[in-house]
Amino acid sequence: MTVPGWRFPTEVIAMAQEALQLLVSMHRIVRHLRRSRTTSLMHPTQFLALMLIADEQPIRIGEIAARVPCSQPTATTTVAGLEEAGLVRREPDPVDGRATAVVLTDAGAETVAASGQQAADELAKVLSRLDEADRTLVLQAGAVLARVTDDL
Repeated sequence: MTVPGWRFPTEVIAMAQEALQLLVSMHRIVRHLRRSRTTSLMHPTQFLALMLIADEQPIRIGEIAARVPCSQPTATTTVAGLEEAGLVRREPDPVDGRATAVVLTDAGAETVAASGQQAADELAKVLSRLDEADRTLVLQAGAVLARVTDDL
């Protein structure tokens, strides 16, 4: 419902516009990093699932489906492909022994580390285009954004 004669404060409008600009810029950077990654042999859903497993292991397939997001059958197929490649394994869920959870293998951990290093190297190339003051500002913003995402 709108109130005749009432307007959003200018600060709110400006913050929304700046937030949109930040969102679009972050999306473009992430898209660039995804396109440049050397793990192109892996399907994007497999890559996202592998990164999620690395962060949240042990994790059930249903949780992978909810968080990637994808359907349960797609998550099952994705985990099967990662398992066949030797990157993950299924083991009894530590909370509920009747269920299974997915964890990284040593090869999976190496793949995650290599992908992270490759993405960091590529991002460093992008940031090298900035002058030192802007680069410092962006890197400091990264620390602030990390605190924001801790609660997500």
